[in-house]
Amino acid sequence: MNSPAVRVAFTCVQNAGRSQMATAFAEQERRDRGLDDEVEILTGGTHPADHVHDIAVEVMEGDGFDLSDRTPREITTAELNSCDYVATMGCSTLDLETDDPTVDVRDWALDDPDGKDLDEVREIREEIRQRIRDLFDEVEQEVNEDV
Repeated sequence: MNSPAVRVAFTCVQNAGRSQMATAFAEQERRDRGLDDEVEILTGGTHPADHVHDIAVEVMEGDGFDLSDRTPREITTAELNSCDYVATMGCSTLDLETDDPTVDVRDWALDDPDGKDLDEVREIREEIRQRIRDLFDEVEQEVNEDV
């Protein structure tokens, strides 16, 4: 099998909230659009937490996603440099920088769900969902142009 045509990463400091929600939505978009073989999804943080934030697990569970078995992981500069798109979640303390000008880096400037109430986290979730849809519109177009 060939390697995926497009690599996408979702990063934040702890990889325990926003980037995990983004990854879950991205996996769904990839599946729904039939891009499983064309798109690789990475996620990670610069200082990963021990577990996904309970509030993120709860709000995603209410939307049919199970994040309870996911574990935050560290992401490296090499991984970021290998991506076509990197979305940071608004973490001004994100240490990793990609120095590859071919990587499309986007800072989504999303509020951190940790410590927020359920309604606020649902709003963050919906903003992430829309941003993922918009990003996958671009990714799908890129994949189709490469065919």
